[in-house]
Amino acid sequence: MPVIVMASPKGGVGKSTCAVLLASEFARMGAEVTVLDCDPNKSLTRWASQGLPKGVTIHSDIGRSEVVATIKDADGDGKIVVVDLEGVASQLVSRAISQADLVIVPMQPTALDAEIGSEALALVREEEEALNRTIRHAVVLTKTSAAVKSRVQKELENQLLRAGIDMIEPSLVARAAFSELFAYGGDLTSMMNNPEIVTGGKVDKALLNATAFTEAVYERLK
Repeated sequence: MPVIVMASPKGGVGKSTCAVLLASEFARMGAEVTVLDCDPNKSLTRWASQGLPKGVTIHSDIGRSEVVATIKDADGDGKIVVVDLEGVASQLVSRAISQADLVIVPMQPTALDAEIGSEALALVREEEEALNRTIRHAVVLTKTSAAVKSRVQKELENQLLRAGIDMIEPSLVARAAFSELFAYGGDLTSMMNNPEIVTGGKVDKALLNATAFTEAVYERLK
């Protein structure tokens, strides 16, 4: 049972978007996915209230004392657990990271996000030392441009690579369809096939981006 944890002390970087895309895309590929919404903003719970994709279940209001037991209860062959964490450094975050097979740290391509995102990477290292085991982790850049990479993004990528940080490619482009999943529920395929849903972006391109991102994450879980 792979456990994938979204972690960053900064809000608004795309943790919930990453969690929704991974849950919905893994389910579309045939996996059973359990999602833990540990974020007080309850973005995943709002997404679920509009209708979950087949194969996805969600647990909300998971606190510090329940998170480890809830992750272990979701254990099962072929199942995937995706944990969306609050945007602070806390005991809840540390406990979730301690159970992770992969920690994903979303960052927007800005200097501020890079600085704050490094705090999440430091949390992973602390848990590795405490547990005396390696916890695989990677950074994914979010809300990037679909056209060309900015100078700041190029500098950040080079900085992360020089530091030996695993970077997930592709980055997640700023797409209206990603945001609108939280309003409509389901997955990108159902959104694309629903004529009543009008997005401000190309859903097919968003789907290609989400699929490639999910496949890159899967490669890290093998």
